[in-house]
Amino acid sequence: MKTLTATKRLLVLILAPIFVLSCSNDDDAPFVPTNSLVEIVQATPQLSSLETALLKYPDLINTLSGNGNFTVFAPDNDAFDALLAAIGQSSIDDIPENVLRNVLEYHVYASATLTSNLVGPGDLQMVNGETATITSDNTGVFIAGAKIIGIDALGTNGVAHIISNVMVPPSIAPIVGTIVAPAYFNKDFTTLIAAVENANTDVLSVLLGNGPSGNGLTLFAPTNAAFEAAGITDVNGADAVLTYHVVDGTVNKDDLPTTSGSAIAIPTLGGNFYLTNAGNGVMINGSTMVTSTDISGSNGVVHVIDRVLLPPTQTINEIVAEFAGGNPGEFTLLATALQRAGLGDTFGTAGPFTVFAPTDAAFLAAGLDADVINSTDPAAVAGILTHHVVKASAYVFSGDLVTGDVEMLNDQNVGIDVSALTVQDAAMSSPAASLVPSLLNVLATNGVVHVIDKVLLPATP
Repeated sequence: MKTLTATKRLLVLILAPIFVLSCSNDDDAPFVPTNSLVEIVQATPQLSSLETALLKYPDLINTLSGNGNFTVFAPDNDAFDALLAAIGQSSIDDIPENVLRNVLEYHVYASATLTSNLVGPGDLQMVNGETATITSDNTGVFIAGAKIIGIDALGTNGVAHIISNVMVPPSIAPIVGTIVAPAYFNKDFTTLIAAVENANTDVLSVLLGNGPSGNGLTLFAPTNAAFEAAGITDVNGADAVLTYHVVDGTVNKDDLPTTSGSAIAIPTLGGNFYLTNAGNGVMINGSTMVTSTDISGSNGVVHVIDRVLLPPTQTINEIVAEFAGGNPGEFTLLATALQRAGLGDTFGTAGPFTVFAPTDAAFLAAGLDADVINSTDPAAVAGILTHHVVKASAYVFSGDLVTGDVEMLNDQNVGIDVSALTVQDAAMSSPAASLVPSLLNVLATNGVVHVIDKVLLPATP
């Protein structure tokens, strides 16, 4: 034993069949360490996962390589494998760096070198500022629930003890295993987690609970790219947006309703969203795709989505009015036509309505400027406008459309060509109107709007 380096001594402890917290080397000469704690970790194969984690933080490497009196509780590779399984990740590289750092700092006690003869029941304040409690029973000694299975790897700047589990800081332990965990422990969801952390504390409490019904929750989780796709850069005060992603009850993929011709309203904790499940994937509010499903948690299930869901706040009338009042304005002639037809208040009612909305350029191309509209018989204007509204009182998103005829509010059909993204009016005008791809599925509180580049003309009676 006299000639063992610190690293070799640690390996002996790892391989020993029984580990105890005391040892007697009275017959041995004093052991003089030559390796830093970092060098001990790097030279120990059973700690390669810990090494991988530490190497992400050069400042931690420098600290644990320099002068000090540190006590490191070092999880072995099996401990990291168990952690990854518990948080639903496949690699240490998946974990957000701030989360992983917090976990690593919870394994370092910086106030003293606590060799095994000094380790006893009590609390230690770890480097991350949280408390780890040491306990013991007839099976061994534990810190924060992790069993100490290897002791007294002495380094030039402290001591390392091997533990059987990764210690999860108390502040994040309640998240492990829940529907929040797949996002919290994955760097693809850092924006979502930032939104949760900036929200009212009740939002996190809701997400960690079992829902109002007690039957769990279903979280539709947007990735970082999903926030970017929705143009959201500020997540402060996003409480209403967050609750709009949460359904009361555990709803797996196979429990989602199938649809035909129109979307189905799904109640969430923040209002209804509208789901299309017509055989070509699951879409929400027309523009958001469900990309991964059935990620289980202790309190429900998670489905991943590629675009943030934004609860609507305006009626169709209000959307048209806002665009018309812009600079430059848009839909000004649609607003004029609605007033002339006596339909100015119609699209402010409950609906729901599905509206194909012509641009100002479309009205002008049809010879319908403001003067012409205001000099035309209101009934005739109403006849044109009602040829732009689907007769069924429903949310019909682009994913609900199929090639074929759709009856409109004026009792005449338009022809939909999904592959060409066109709408053929009853007058058989040529060419058919085109749906504007970037302005499909504009969600209102009382329906959905699709922008088209041509006015739809009804057939002559």
